[in-house]
Amino acid sequence: MQASARVRLRKRLRFARTRLRELRMIGKALLSTKHPVLVHIIPNRRCNLACTYCNEFDDFSKPVPLEEMKKRLDILAGMGTSVITISGGEPLLHPELPDVIRHIRRRGMIAGMITNGFLLDQKTIEKLNAAGLEHLQISIDNAVPDEVSLKSLKTLDTRLEWLAQYAVFQVNINSVLGSGVKNPEDALMIAHRAVDLGFTSTVGIIHDHNGQLKPLGPRETEIFEEIMELGKRSFSRFNDFQHSVARGKEHKWRCRSGSRYLYVCEDGLVHWCSQQRGYPGIPLAQYPDEMRQREYFTDKYCAPRCTISCVQQVAMLDNWRDAQTLKPTPMAAPAPVAPELVQIGSARSDD
Repeated sequence: MQASARVRLRKRLRFARTRLRELRMIGKALLSTKHPVLVHIIPNRRCNLACTYCNEFDDFSKPVPLEEMKKRLDILAGMGTSVITISGGEPLLHPELPDVIRHIRRRGMIAGMITNGFLLDQKTIEKLNAAGLEHLQISIDNAVPDEVSLKSLKTLDTRLEWLAQYAVFQVNINSVLGSGVKNPEDALMIAHRAVDLGFTSTVGIIHDHNGQLKPLGPRETEIFEEIMELGKRSFSRFNDFQHSVARGKEHKWRCRSGSRYLYVCEDGLVHWCSQQRGYPGIPLAQYPDEMRQREYFTDKYCAPRCTISCVQQVAMLDNWRDAQTLKPTPMAAPAPVAPELVQIGSARSDD
């Protein structure tokens, strides 16, 4: 059997297994609200890029030791977590990332990753295949690099071709629209290129410079709708809330962050999400079931103007049940790694 045929067979087999695991995940989530559905975990905060809109990286942090990562993953598995998404910073800078992915799979959880893609090559892709990675997402900001972002179709296209040729895991390409994007037509070009390569395609919407929702312009709205149609073959079909975001409207939903969705930073602290780092700011090992259940019923003040796709997708499993009647508990002390609370709206929505 030729190498390309073997890759296609492995891809089909992994796709089938992953879909079965995803169906089980949905069934488990519908039967019980007692466990996290999705956890974003950060193995290192350092990044090899410095996109001007991003507030989720530095250029000096050391990677979390592998044994510590395994301990955190064991705690999450013990909570009954279904999906782990590795994020950053840039996760591919972690020297033992394949071992982290193997441990996720060994503990029975679905393994995903968000990367800028710059460190991908054939050897790295094969390591990710062997480790059991199931989902990978890259956000591409423009057609050609500029002073805001180097994550362009021009700089990444060769790596996308490598992914199409060698990856047996599923790949999603996220393009962006909104304030700060010079040419909205770029998003459409990126989305079509993703589909042509056999990937799924989604679209993220950037806030304006004040960190507030801002309606897309007429042409941007047309492009948004076209990309959303392209995404009907992927999980973006569960992104209907983005229609409100695109029009600058507040969205009514029940955010379950801190419960069904967790964000675990490089210091092992639990936060609502990447844009609300600092609350509750409790070490994962000391985050009790009672706290998760309280957060499930807590009304989040930032929810109406939120654009964090993954959190909203998780919430769709529970939007139909259990009204949120509690208010956030006061923070006893500032979180040691987040001296300033980062408010929703100051950064991109590309997860």
